[in-house]
Amino acid sequence: MSEEPKQFRLAYDPKHYDPAARIEANERVTAFQFEALNKRLDRIDDLMVRLERRLWLTVYGVVAAVLAQAFQSLMAVTP
Repeated sequence: MSEEPKQFRLAYDPKHYDPAARIEANERVTAFQFEALNKRLDRIDDLMVRLERRLWLTVYGVVAAVLAQAFQSLMAVTP
């Protein structure tokens, strides 16, 4: 029982292999990847700006609370 060796079929025809098409496809994929990366970086930048605003609002709130407490203790001392 000798079996014939299986022949593998290629997914493409080697005669029609076009290196320029492959390079163009890689360039399109790279462009999509950079576009997605830029969108993510823009979103991160927006989130950082919002976080910075919240941080400064917190700092100003703490300073206002300390100043209000100092002013209140000064008003309690003076008749």
